[in-house]
Amino acid sequence: MEKFGKSQPVKRVEDVRFLVGKGRYVDDIAPADALSAFFFRSPVAHAVITELDVDDAREAEGVHAVLTCADLEAAGMNLEMAAVLVKNRDGSQGAATSRTMLAKDRLRFVGEPIVAVIADTLAQARDAAELIVLDYDELPAKMDLKAGGETLHETAPDNVAFDWGMGDEAATNAAFEKAAHVVSLDVGDNRIIVNSMEPRGCYSYWEDDRLHVAINGQGVWVNKTQMTAAFGLEPDDVHVTNPDTGGGFGMKGMGYPEPFSVAQAARVLGRPVRWMSERTEAMLSDNAGRDLTSLAELAFDENHKIIAYRVHSDINLGAYNSQFAQPIQTQLFSRVLMGVYDVQDTYLSVNGYFTNTTQVDAYRGAGRPEAIYVLERVMDRAARELDIDPWELRRRNFIKPDQFPYLAATGETYDVGNFDLLLTRAAEVADADGFAARRTADEAKGLLRGYGICYYIESILGAPDETTKVEFNDDGTVHILVGTQSGGQGHETVYAQFLSDQTGIPADLIYVIQGDSDLIKKGGGTGGSRSVTVQNNATLVTVATMTEKFTAFLSDEMGVDAAEISFDDERFRAEGSNLTPTMLEVADMARTAGRTDLLEHEEHVKLEARSFPNGAHVCEVVIDPDTGVVTTDRYFVVDDFGNLINPVLAEGQVHGGVVQGIGQALTEHVVYDEDGQLLTATFMDYAMPRADDVPQISFTSVPVPSTANVMGMKGCGEAGTVGALAAVANAVQDALWDRGVRQADMPFTPHKVWKLLRDAPAVTE
Repeated sequence: MEKFGKSQPVKRVEDVRFLVGKGRYVDDIAPADALSAFFFRSPVAHAVITELDVDDAREAEGVHAVLTCADLEAAGMNLEMAAVLVKNRDGSQGAATSRTMLAKDRLRFVGEPIVAVIADTLAQARDAAELIVLDYDELPAKMDLKAGGETLHETAPDNVAFDWGMGDEAATNAAFEKAAHVVSLDVGDNRIIVNSMEPRGCYSYWEDDRLHVAINGQGVWVNKTQMTAAFGLEPDDVHVTNPDTGGGFGMKGMGYPEPFSVAQAARVLGRPVRWMSERTEAMLSDNAGRDLTSLAELAFDENHKIIAYRVHSDINLGAYNSQFAQPIQTQLFSRVLMGVYDVQDTYLSVNGYFTNTTQVDAYRGAGRPEAIYVLERVMDRAARELDIDPWELRRRNFIKPDQFPYLAATGETYDVGNFDLLLTRAAEVADADGFAARRTADEAKGLLRGYGICYYIESILGAPDETTKVEFNDDGTVHILVGTQSGGQGHETVYAQFLSDQTGIPADLIYVIQGDSDLIKKGGGTGGSRSVTVQNNATLVTVATMTEKFTAFLSDEMGVDAAEISFDDERFRAEGSNLTPTMLEVADMARTAGRTDLLEHEEHVKLEARSFPNGAHVCEVVIDPDTGVVTTDRYFVVDDFGNLINPVLAEGQVHGGVVQGIGQALTEHVVYDEDGQLLTATFMDYAMPRADDVPQISFTSVPVPSTANVMGMKGCGEAGTVGALAAVANAVQDALWDRGVRQADMPFTPHKVWKLLRDAPAVTE
C-alpha cells in the first residue's frame, strides 16, 4: 500500500497526554468562576404534575437561579427537542412527541429533568433541590412492547410510534409458500446502558451576546444547530467546542436537554455555568441502546439455499422520540438486513412503541448489530434444524465474488467482498477442527463447551461529506483541522500519520485540531464508523489542491514549466532543476515571498459511496452447569477492513467492540420494575464487563480493498460489536443444546443460565 497510507503500527501519540493527566476534558477546563448546575429529576415514571414550588430553593444559600420549563418559555426559547421521524407503511408520518427541555405538566420517565438549580457549588445546588416541592398524580407505567396501556402522548394512540415496512411483502410471502423448509426463531436483544467512562457534561458562557457552549459530544454541529434554533440566534452567534471526550459509542451523538438550561442560566446570570452528570444520573438519563424483540424466518429450497427472509421487530423507543431513534431499528437495521447472503425476496416490518423508560437511541453499530444478531441467530438455528454444518450453510448462501457489485434487496450496493475466503481463514485461526477434542476434555470435567460463529457485514453511515484544512505555521509545525471528533479512537495519531504519508511532513510536526465550530465551519462529527474514511478522503483532496498550488508557485522558483514538476509524496522534483523542496520548505519559500495564501488549504468533499466492512467471528464458551457461569474462553476475529492505515488502532477498535458485545451478551442486564423504576442504576447492580470476562482476542486482517473510495478503506469502529453478539450467543446456545435448552436469549447471566438448565426438558437419545 504505497500510495494511500503505509500501514505502519504507529503508537498513539495522544496517549501520553491522557496518561499523565493532561487531557482536556470538559469538567477539567470549565472556567474557574463557573457556577454549578444540578438537575432535579422525576422520581416516578408516569405522572401529571399538580404542583411545582421552587420558591424555597431560590432562597437557599449560594443559589443564583432556579429554572423551570415556565422560565425557559418566558425567555422565548424554542423548547422542543429535535427528532427524526420515519414513514408508516401507509405513507403517513410516524408519531411525533413533544419533548421540552425541562418537563412541562407531565412526567414520563424516572430521571426526566424538571428543574435546573444553579449555585456557587454543586453541594449547594443539590441541597437547594431538596427544598423543591413536587406533587403529582401518578399514572400507570407503560412497560410492555405492545399496543395499549396508559397513553403517553396524544399523538401516539395506543402508544404506537410507527408501523414501518420495507421490501416486497407479497413476493416474500409467495417464496415462503413454495419453500421446502422454513425455519423461525424469536430473538430478544436486551437493553443496555452505555456507561462511557466520562459521563455527559458541558459548560457555557455568553460574551458580547455570543453564546459559547463546550460539550463532550461526538461533534459540534448537531449542538450548534440545535442551540441556534433554541435561542433564535444567527449561526455566527453560536460557538460550540468539543474538548477531549472520554467515550461516546453513539450515545453522545445527539442533543440532550441539559445544555440548553445551562446556556440559559449563563445568559440570565452573566456568569459561566457548568454541569457534569453523576454516574447514577447518567444511567437514568443517558439514551439507552438496543431493546427490541424480533421474529426471524428463513425460507429454504431443497438444496438448503435461502430463497426468502422475513423479519418482524417490536422496538422500545422509551418515553420520547430521541433524535435518531425512529430510523435506527428501521432504516439502519435494513441496511444489512440480509447480511452477506444472496437473497432478494426479503421483508422487514417494525412496530415502535413508547414506554415509561429512558429513551433509546444509537449505540455502537446503531441498527446494524441488531440486524446481524437476528440474522446470524436464525442461521445458526437453521443449521441445527436442517442438520447441516453451520460453516457450510453460510458458504452455500454467500454472495459470490463474481457477483459484485451486488445490489442488495434493500437498496445497498456492496462494492466488493470475498466472504468464503475470510470464513475459511477464520476456521483455520480458530482451529475449528480441534473443537471436538476441547469439548470432550471439558465434558470430563463436568463442563459444557460450545462454539458460535457469526459472519457480519457493516454499512458505513453518517454524513458522506467532510472538511479538511491544512495550515502551515510560522514555527514549522502544521495543523490539520478536521470535522470529526475523537472519543478514544486515536484520531490524532491516524490523521497525522495519513497526512504525513501523503506529504512527507514529519508526523511529529503535525497537530490535529478538532471540535471547534469557529475553526471548521462544517463537519459531520463522529458516528457510523465514518470518520477515517470520509476524513482521509477530504485530506487526499486537500493535499491534491495544496500540491497543485505549490507546483504552480514552484514553476517560477525552479525555473521550469509547472507540468514538468512532480511530487513523490516527499519532495517536488523537476528535470533541469537542482531544487528538490519538501512541503515544509515550499511553505517557507511562500512565506518569504509574501504568499500567505499558500499557507492555508481547505477542501470540503463528498464521498458518494459507502464501504462495507465484513468478517467472521468465532467464539468458544465454557459453562459451569452447577453455577450457570459462562466463561468466554476463546475468541477469533478475521476482518476485511480494506486497506489499513494503522493496524494497531484497527485492532484496538475491534477489541473494544468485541468487549462491548461480550458485555451485552453475558453481564449487562437492565432491569425496570413494573412501576418504571430502574433497579440497575449503579455499578453494584449493573455489571459492566471486566478484564476477567474477556479472553485474549485474536485479530486477523484479510483486506479486500474497497472500490467505493480511492484509498480502498472500510470503516472499523463498530464492526467488533456487530459480529460479537451473535458469535457469543450462538456459542452459549451450542453449549446448552445437548442439555435440552432450545431458546437462549441474552444476557446470559449465571442465574439465567442456571435456570435454563434446571428447567430444560430431559433429552433422550
